[in-house]
This record gives sequence, C-alpha cells and structure tokens, in this order.
Amino acid sequence: MKARITLAALLIGAGGTAMAQTALPPEPAVHEAIAAHPLVQAADARVEAARAEARSLRTGGHEFNFQASHMRRDVQGLGTVPEYDASLSHAIRLPGKARLDREAGEFGIVAAENHAEDARHQAATLLNDLWWDWLGASAEARVDAQSVTNYEATLAAIARRVELRDMAPLEADQTEAALGDARTTAAQSRGRADLALARLKARFPQLPLPAEPPEPPQPQLPQLSLETIAAQVIERSHEIGAASAQSGRYAALAERARKDRLADPSLGVRLFSEQGGRERGAGLMVSMPIGGANRRAQADMAASQGQAAAAELAAVRLDVQEMASRDVTRAHSAMQAWQQSREALNAQMATLSKTRRGHQLGAIDLADVLQAERLTHAAFRTEALARAEANRAINCLMIDSHNLWIAD
Repeated sequence: MKARITLAALLIGAGGTAMAQTALPPEPAVHEAIAAHPLVQAADARVEAARAEARSLRTGGHEFNFQASHMRRDVQGLGTVPEYDASLSHAIRLPGKARLDREAGEFGIVAAENHAEDARHQAATLLNDLWWDWLGASAEARVDAQSVTNYEATLAAIARRVELRDMAPLEADQTEAALGDARTTAAQSRGRADLALARLKARFPQLPLPAEPPEPPQPQLPQLSLETIAAQVIERSHEIGAASAQSGRYAALAERARKDRLADPSLGVRLFSEQGGRERGAGLMVSMPIGGANRRAQADMAASQGQAAAAELAAVRLDVQEMASRDVTRAHSAMQAWQQSREALNAQMATLSKTRRGHQLGAIDLADVLQAERLTHAAFRTEALARAEANRAINCLMIDSHNLWIAD
C-alpha cells in the first residue's frame, strides 16, 4: 500500500500551485545566460559594427588627395634648374547624396539592433526547449523509478507468500519479469534525462541549475486571451523590425546608386614652379569621372537588391504571422492533451484499484493485475510528458510575445 501511495503522490504533487513559481530558473540568471550566449554576443558586436559604418557613411568616403613632384631639368641657356609641382584636392558629394548616406547608416543601426534582440529571442527559445526537455525527461525518469520501487515491493510481498505456500512460484516469476522490464525502462528514461541535462549545460554553461530538477507544474494558460497574445507576437517581432529596417536601408542605397551615376567632382588647388622659379603659378583644379556602363550596372543592381529586400520583408511578415498562429494552436492543443491525459490517468488509477481488490478476493489473476500496473505506469508517464509539453508550449508563446524573458 505504501508503494501505491508514493506513486499517486507524483500526480498530487504535480498539481500544486507553489511548484509553478519554482519550475523556471530565476529570471536574472536567465538574462545573464542569454546575454552570455555566443550568438547574442556576436549580434551585439554587429551593432557596434553598424554604428561604426554609420559614422563612416556620415563623413563620406572622400578624402583629401595630395600630389607633389620635384625634378631637375636642363634648360638651354640656364643649365640645370629645379622645378616642382604640388596639388591638393578633395571630392565633394553632390546634393542629396549625404542625406541618403546618413539614412542608410541609421537604417543599418536599427536593423542590427533588431537582429541583436532577435538573437536574444532565439537564445531564449532554445533555453526554453532545453529546459523542458530536461524537466520532462526527469519527470518521466521519476515515474519509471517509482515503478521499479512498486514492483520491488510487490515482488517482496509475493515472495513471502510463496515461502508461506500461499501463492504459486509462477506468480513470483511473473512479477520478477515485470520488474525486469520496469528496470530497463527506468534505465532508458534516466539516460534521456542525463542527456537532456548535458545538452542544457553545454549550451548554457552560465545558467545555475538546481541540484534536483523541479517537477513540471500544472500548466496554466495566461490571463490574456490567446488572440491578444498572438497579436503581440506580431506587433513586437524584432524579425519584422530588422527586415523593415533592412528594406529601408536598401531603398536608400538604391537611390544613392542612382544619384551616383553622376559622379562627385573633385576640387583642389595647384602650385608649381618651373625654369628655376622664373615661372610660378597657382590655380584651382576641377576633375570629374565620366560615368558609363559600370555605374548604370551598379544602380541597376542596387535597385534589384531594394526590391528583394521589400519582398523579404513581406515574407518575414508571413513567417511571423504563421508563428503566432502556430504558437496559439500549439499551446491550446498541448493544454487539451494534458487535461485528457490527466483524466485518463485518474480512470486508470481507479481501474488498478478495482483490479487489485479483485485479485485479493481471488476473482482476478495476477497477470491481469500486472497488466493494470503497466497501464497505470504508462498513464503516469504520459501525463508527466504531456504536462511538460504544455508548459513548454505556453512558455514558447509567452517568449515569442515578449511577455517572458524578453524585454519589449
């Protein structure tokens, strides 16, 4: 009887509300673990790169160009005389180009910042999956370990009755076979839990973990309606923000390339001395490249890239809308699956209780009792996994809507 009560306690403990507050790691620790993820750090570095690029675009790519020459020439009647030539020039951006360069740089910063936030989002999603992999596998392992304990207690009781010649040795053999199967199943589930823990530690080594995995709590849907949260997934999407900024950047670059078909002129001054100083002069210089097929091709390429970026923005919007719909459907169906598994478990526990009473009265064979035990343990395992999956799905929805672990 004690073994039966212990197994049932797994179900009772899973429904406690206090457990819901401890099933997730502390939020400050989660933020630190996400910030330390290599992909997040890489995205943060790209933000700094985008800011540096924006500074470069603001100042422009033109620089002062200095040229000088000095030589000695033989001049009839004068002999060898020194001569020199020096010029200093600088290209000037034509009207409208500097504004487009600034816009492209600013859009680049916005895109990089949104990519960085999306990297945090992806890291949070990965952490959520790995966390519930561990909790779900650990819950399954606990059920299987308790199943072994139950069979061991049953076998000990039957072995005693066999010694007293109150039961046939065949029934002890049947129970021992069931115990062997339970031990195999427990070893397999323990291995899955250890593997899940190893993956969690490998991906997020900075995350402090409890000595024992918490029991997955009774899942609860958020107070906001699922439709409202689905709308938040779309409204707060950094993927859309990044794609929108990238589209704006490519549009600015396309307009910049179109304007660049008329090249920027260079203005400068020139000083020279010839025939040993007998001829000296100073003047202004103007130069301008003559654009041709290459500049037309560059403008066409930039225009096509702008069109591609606009199409990609539309595709990202569709992806995020699909993700919002998928998250809501997944959370709703996972919640229903857990509720049904809970009802099935309650029914199976009632069946097991009746089967045991029938066996005690001699109306039911031990094989039927062992089969009922197997079905009950399977129902416990199914309920534990469904509970973890429901929590996973609900947390995923909350993460995608920036209501958990991700700042809006």
